[in-house]
Amino acid sequence: MKLTEKQKRFCDEYIKLGNAKEAAINAGYSKKTAKSMGAENLTKPDLKKYIDERMERIASERIMSAQEILERLSLIANAEIKETVVIANAEGYSEVEKPPDFKVQIQAMKELLKRYPDNDRLLEQTLRKLTAEADIAEFKAAMIQSATDKSTEEKLDELLGKISEVIDDK
Repeated sequence: MKLTEKQKRFCDEYIKLGNAKEAAINAGYSKKTAKSMGAENLTKPDLKKYIDERMERIASERIMSAQEILERLSLIANAEIKETVVIANAEGYSEVEKPPDFKVQIQAMKELLKRYPDNDRLLEQTLRKLTAEADIAEFKAAMIQSATDKSTEEKLDELLGKISEVIDDK
């Protein structure tokens, strides 16, 4: 059995509203009979099937495919996608777009690598190096912020330079 246009409108309105009476009114049924017609329409197998199929299609359109997930992870790992962050300033706040930080990029890379069990050693080494560099950058920023005199900062730079040399040699 084919649905009438009025029945299709009822179904579409019911999906939007979740209320059979309001859906019936919006679909063109009279206000006097809307409550009973709405309830009756929900018992009709063809209308129930149409509603179920539409709901399934809507649900599948909202769920990301595996390909979409991999593409998004790749955009994050390559810092080709930006996020909007709110920063407080003298005027109140402002919104700034920034690329993902190292930790977020590294996490995206790890997630991508999980999907490729035969990943090569070079990728793993690169990931370890990026992780170490991110840790060093964080440590350096924290130490510089807490440093009170120039000599401490110079000593810190020297120490971090030595650590970086050791990492580069590996």
